[in-house]
Amino acid sequence: MSVTPVLEADVLRRQDPELAEILLGELTRQSTTLQLVAAENFTSPAVLAALGSPLANKYAEGYPGARHHGGCEIVDVAERVAVDRAKALFGAEHANVQSHSGSSAVLAAYAALLRPGDTVLALGLPYGGHLTHGSPANFSGRWFDFVGYGVDAETGLIDHEQVRALARTHRPKAIVCGSIAYPRHIDYAFFREVADEVGAYLIADAAHPIGLVAGGAAPNPVPYADVVCATTHKVLRGPRGGMLLCGSELAERVDRAVFPFTQGGAQMNTIAAKAVAFGEAATPGFTAYAHQVVANARVLAAGLAAEGLIVTTGGTDTHLITVDPMPLGVDGRTARGRLAAAGVVLDCCALPHGEARGLRLGTAAVTTQGMGEVEMARIGVLLAGVLREKVESRKARDEVRDLVGGFPPYPG
Repeated sequence: MSVTPVLEADVLRRQDPELAEILLGELTRQSTTLQLVAAENFTSPAVLAALGSPLANKYAEGYPGARHHGGCEIVDVAERVAVDRAKALFGAEHANVQSHSGSSAVLAAYAALLRPGDTVLALGLPYGGHLTHGSPANFSGRWFDFVGYGVDAETGLIDHEQVRALARTHRPKAIVCGSIAYPRHIDYAFFREVADEVGAYLIADAAHPIGLVAGGAAPNPVPYADVVCATTHKVLRGPRGGMLLCGSELAERVDRAVFPFTQGGAQMNTIAAKAVAFGEAATPGFTAYAHQVVANARVLAAGLAAEGLIVTTGGTDTHLITVDPMPLGVDGRTARGRLAAAGVVLDCCALPHGEARGLRLGTAAVTTQGMGEVEMARIGVLLAGVLREKVESRKARDEVRDLVGGFPPYPG
């Protein structure tokens, strides 16, 4: 059988029309609604091609040159390419590209550096910390003793003095810096200084900004952190997955923490897709894209503030925007529902020092579609109109379709 038909989209239509309709329905949803989920993006057709390649068939436990299965000669090359590209892209001495997700990358970092019961200092969940930063519902909160630092009540910025004081008091084995809802750059040099003062490892969870780092639009945590955990989707625009970056002295510990400690066989099709994404991220076009993502986020944040929403920290340095919609008379969950009915897709998030939920938006996907500052200004007005119920859902949905119709994620 020729490999070509296996890679053709119409194969699924012939063999399983029910699933084909589901997939086409999702493509329609993505193409006709406004994608503002901060953790999502549109991969390139080349990334999708790698995901759907024959590498999906290969079992490859272990690492290149030391697999537990035969026939890994070709996939070894693919993984080496991914590793080399990641190291070059981020200036890291070592890269592990096997983690199935950002959470599994964080788990591996903890496994490499910590033991159950160790104390860890991380951004508290109410201030934008991730589940893997100490949630009692997550392995992190069950296995480790997490102490949470917060943000300044007035500025919404990380309270550096509190971080230092908590580190001195609790003497953690590791300090985690990173967030899923903090829109400002992290001061990695400061966290390195504090970690050195108390003898702690520094783990940077850069799942959200790593794509901006690749494009030169955000500070690089690699020179400062002992281990950097990241995802390969989000702004980086690759397949859903994780990776770890570290120095050569921790390379073996990190690799063994991924395999065999926390997961089994690598997903070789995904690793190949990561390699494609790393290659794309090393181009001038991606650098321009990353800076446009930030420019778009700043325009959208300013537009929302002008419409009366409270933008936390007063703006953004990244692709992320978090806002409180209560000045418009609506809480976060209700706001998300109204916007969903209008065809606008985004998330709720915790708000610092408040009981209510806010909204978290991101500009990575819409920037991939080709939207710029003009469209961001239009989106800000549209969102405020929907939240104020000055624009009915049907009319708003028509406007959304008109807007996204001019920027199809996959033309043709």
